[in-house]
Formats: sequence, C-alpha cells, structure tokens
Amino acid sequence: MNENNGDIKKMMIILSKATLENVYAAFVLANGARMEGIEAEMFFTFFGLEAIHKEKLEHLHIATVGNPAMHMPTLLGGLPGVEALATHMMKKEMERIDMPDVHEFLEILSASGVKLWACKLAMDMFHYKKEDLYEGVDGVLTVGDFYKQGSGVGTHMLFI
Repeated sequence: MNENNGDIKKMMIILSKATLENVYAAFVLANGARMEGIEAEMFFTFFGLEAIHKEKLEHLHIATVGNPAMHMPTLLGGLPGVEALATHMMKKEMERIDMPDVHEFLEILSASGVKLWACKLAMDMFHYKKEDLYEGVDGVLTVGDFYKQGSGVGTHMLFI
C-alpha cells in the first residue's frame, strides 16, 4: 500500500476562461506549487487557450458583466468603456506590486518546470495551429492524455 500522508505531489490546473482574473489565479497557483516543490501542469481549454495564443495573450480583459466581485450592476458592466477601464485599473495595480505581464509569467512558469498543454479539441474547434501558441507550450493533448498525465497518488486537479 502506498502511503503519502495526504501530501500533494502534483497540481493539474485546467483553465477554461482567459479573463485576466482567471489567468492570473491559475498562474499564481501553478507558480506557488512549483515554489513549494510540487509538480504543476496546466491544461488550456476552450477560451482558456487565449492565455497561450501569441496574438491574444497580451490583450486579456477583466470580466465586468456577470462578475459579482465587481460590485456593480450588470447593466453598468456592459456599458462601453467599462471593461477597458476595469482592465486598465487592474493592470496598473498589478504593475504596482511587480506582477509580471502574461507573456513574462508564461516564461517564469515554463522555466520553473510547469508543463503547459493545449487542449486538442479546443484547438480543432477554434482552428488554432501549434504555431499560433506561445513557444513554451509543451504540446497539444486530448483530455484523456491530460488525465493520464495526472494519474498517481497525490495528484490534485483544479478547474478554473
């Protein structure tokens, strides 16, 4: 019998939405895992692919509509310019605390050993090619392959 005392050996993080707040939450969690000596792998699926798409990763936005943490009526969040203003304010705060931008954070994650995987189904659905992705992406996997990557005692999966 394999005893691991509940130790976390690997974090498998699935990112399905590339809003600025979701991307940074996933990146911080993956980076934190590596800092604690825990293996980390990320699976970018559906709209989460934009976080690793070369042309889109620097243009991510805050979700202002339907986001209860914004503490504003949905109608207000949908007004022209509100999303851009909220995104600008968030990026300014992140700069203030020396948070790296998305591209730099991807470099940090990749250098620390975080495996970055694109979802094959989503790639096919959005007609993306491997060349469209950030150069540090480790490959394109099916969901089944990603699950195999996460097999073993002490692996935790997190969906963001």
